[in-house]
Amino acid sequence: MRRILLGLTGLALIGFAGLVLLTAPRPSSMEAYEGLTADATKGEAVFWATGCASCHMAPGATGAQELVLAGGQSFASPFGTFLAPNISTDPVHGIGGWTLGQFACAVVDGITAEGSHAYPAMPFSAYNKMQPQDVVDLKAFMDTLPATDVPSQPHQIGFPFNIRRTLGIWKLMFVSKAWVVQGALSPEATRGRYIAEAMAHCGECHTPRNALGGLKRSEWLAGAPNPDGKGRSPNITPGALKWSEDEIVEYLTSGFTPEFDSVGGHMAHVVENMSKLPESDRRAVAAYLKSVPPIAAVP
Repeated sequence: MRRILLGLTGLALIGFAGLVLLTAPRPSSMEAYEGLTADATKGEAVFWATGCASCHMAPGATGAQELVLAGGQSFASPFGTFLAPNISTDPVHGIGGWTLGQFACAVVDGITAEGSHAYPAMPFSAYNKMQPQDVVDLKAFMDTLPATDVPSQPHQIGFPFNIRRTLGIWKLMFVSKAWVVQGALSPEATRGRYIAEAMAHCGECHTPRNALGGLKRSEWLAGAPNPDGKGRSPNITPGALKWSEDEIVEYLTSGFTPEFDSVGGHMAHVVENMSKLPESDRRAVAAYLKSVPPIAAVP
């Protein structure tokens, strides 16, 4: 009996050690960032494409205040309410003291400056496909933005979702660097895929999720309930979105649909961001959306 107990204890310890290793944060190598020269001007375009201000500006901010990334907006979900942190250049309450390594790990790996897992309310599972040069340029631009000493607020999340270590398992299950739309794409659609699947993280809202919050990649961009339970992000595959490429470009530029409706909700911020990009990028997104496998509209 004693040997059995010792054996079971040993197996439990081995299993626990394996779990610790399996769930440990794994930062990417910084080798890909070595020797890159930052360009803040190009970083501004990356900033708008990635939508940083849309989530991290203060609630109700408009105009120039959108660039004061004080955080504070709340995002309700089935797992609790996430509050966007201060990511301004303040060295205490923001990210002004972060190294490039800490910034890159947060953006593409979902690892905080303290070395723990970040919650996937931060779309690192999309940003992980960003080119190192774009990450470097993004940091260079964000380093030019104003500082604010507004403290970040803690997320409102209960047990067991407040155990960050379990996110290591979640990442292994649901985070991938593979493109969803594969196959031979035109250069324009390939650029659009990079914008839509990586920087603009369109799938985070327009793709349904499973019970654990992982994206159902087989139903890519097929529409999904909003995480707060209010409303729905529409199906934007060719199976439901019948707009022409020119009409998609116009929507991403002005916010007006072919039916003369105007954009609303959080999508208004997306259009505001997209309108700041070159028209060629909006056309690339339109070409990409036409290349997405069609999924029939829900009756």
